Amino acid sequence: MAQRIAVLVEHLDGEPTDVTYELLGVARRMADEDGAMVDAVLLGSEVRQLSERLPADRVTILDHPSLRYLAPEAAARALAALLTDAPPKLTLVPNTSLGMDIAAWVAARLGWPLVSYCRALESRDGQWIATAQLFGGKILADVALGDEPAIIGALAGAFSQDAASPGPPGTIEQVPAPAELEQLRSRVIALERPEAADVDITRAEKIVAVGRGIESKDNLELAEQLAQALGAVLAASRPLVDAGWLPRSRQVGKSGLKVKPKLYVALGISGAPEHLEGMKDAELIIAINKDPKAPIFTVADYGAVADLFEVAEALLERLEG
Repeated sequence: MAQRIAVLVEHLDGEPTDVTYELLGVARRMADEDGAMVDAVLLGSEVRQLSERLPADRVTILDHPSLRYLAPEAAARALAALLTDAPPKLTLVPNTSLGMDIAAWVAARLGWPLVSYCRALESRDGQWIATAQLFGGKILADVALGDEPAIIGALAGAFSQDAASPGPPGTIEQVPAPAELEQLRSRVIALERPEAADVDITRAEKIVAVGRGIESKDNLELAEQLAQALGAVLAASRPLVDAGWLPRSRQVGKSGLKVKPKLYVALGISGAPEHLEGMKDAELIIAINKDPKAPIFTVADYGAVADLFEVAEALLERLEG
């Protein structure tokens, strides 16, 4: 069998998630360079129809009622059994709230190295290097991947440029479920969803985001007026959400939502690594901050070291004039 790169398929509501296609894309890039094959590992209950949209050399399906919603214990045991039978060179797992549970359990069970929070995979001098972010992105660490099997917990959005398009796989293979799935200590009873947000900032083409520089909740009105004049939505950094000034659905950052609008206006946001991680891929970034050393200026296309209220009022006057 050819050398293999496995990708754990994450899915919800009968659809593979975006990060699945990102990982299939980066796996294809790596496989083409190494002469390997891409194996999409599809775990779930009655999920065969999903396999038809996974552009991999092979889709390996393990179907069992306990794998509904990719229940962590069941999914981890199933994945560990599959990897033990035929260890791939690398296994890519989404570094999501679900994937982190599975990757850590499997790595500990198999005694394999795990690189979590991976944001880049590149070949250097014939060796694959994984770049992981530590402490919310304050430190980046390069990890050399050897010849032994390893698990990579890849960040969603980090490999969007490699994202594969949905398409049919090369082959589909269904394998029997391991006996230990009949002896689980936990099970998922139901999937409860949070209340729908008033707006989905991940789909917004224009965003006006505010940070602590806005000073007071009362000053949000000015930012909201500017957002309306631009045809944008209002968002915020974490401190304002923690203070209760805006709902969690408006938070941009690693612990909030990752956004990629055409326009991102940052008002009074210093630009902590956690925030930059969530918005640095915007097409056009305009930052306004009194501090000339604010990290937000390192990612901004245009920056103004100025009073945000003066600039916002001037912009509003021009837009409404």
